[in-house]
Amino acid sequence: MLLKPRIGILPGDPTGIGPEVLSKLLAMPEIHLQADVVLIGGDAPTLPLGEVNRDAGAYTLNSLAQAATAAQNGEIDALVYAPLNKQAMKLAGLQQEDEMHFLAHLLHHTGLCSEINVTDALWTSRVTSHVPLRAVADLITEQAVFDAITLLHSVRGFDDRSSDARIAVAGLNPHAGEGGLLGTEEMEFIRPAILRAQAAGINAGGPYPADTLFIAARRGDFDAVVTMYHDQGQIATKLLGFERGVTLHGGMPLPITTPAHGTAFDIAGKGIASPGPLLAAFNLAVRLACRSEANSG
Repeated sequence: MLLKPRIGILPGDPTGIGPEVLSKLLAMPEIHLQADVVLIGGDAPTLPLGEVNRDAGAYTLNSLAQAATAAQNGEIDALVYAPLNKQAMKLAGLQQEDEMHFLAHLLHHTGLCSEINVTDALWTSRVTSHVPLRAVADLITEQAVFDAITLLHSVRGFDDRSSDARIAVAGLNPHAGEGGLLGTEEMEFIRPAILRAQAAGINAGGPYPADTLFIAARRGDFDAVVTMYHDQGQIATKLLGFERGVTLHGGMPLPITTPAHGTAFDIAGKGIASPGPLLAAFNLAVRLACRSEANSG
């Protein structure tokens, strides 16, 4: 029988709802039955709530660094963090595009990694993430699409014990390019990547028009979706289950999860923030940590 996994937890940005939802999570008896909880980061500084703050960003970066050290020392089996604020971290000196790439740097991880959104049974990944929309088309290459498909396949299959997850790949352009009339990225890059994935034994299909793809996914036609850019998938998954959405840093050396929502500055300090998304992130981290231990054993 597996021992309880050790789950490191960070309070997130102290000017948002992170400390509040973490406090509510820690008050739930069931989480302590599932795992050994390791609080990381120490006491958050007292700062004005609901606004971007450089000191909050510095605290966030320091707590992430402590978490990376704990992971490298074998002190935690997975990491969960409450929402962070990228602007605050940038003000405090973040050089990477986001916290995932910052953690990858700290962990000396040089392999593929990507944000994967989990909403109930549906898993979603994307080829590009935190980049300006005008830069997206230039970043859609056959290799980039293929990497996104294979990474989602490996993580999704690992989680639900199925190596045959049905993966739908979205097009970039309206109506998936409509045979080249509305863009050629589907023919030049996306379809060739799908064919490569199929040749590698991955059950992937597409490219499908993004405006109807998630209707089919909600119906149960697919287990996972690869989108081309941030909002193409984020809007859909948040509509499907904002209060249950989790972001997983796929491909990292250990399971790392966080709620799919942000710091919610508008309600920070009002005592009304729901811990549900953080609980969902915690439950996913526990599940992945247990399966990782089972596979390594």
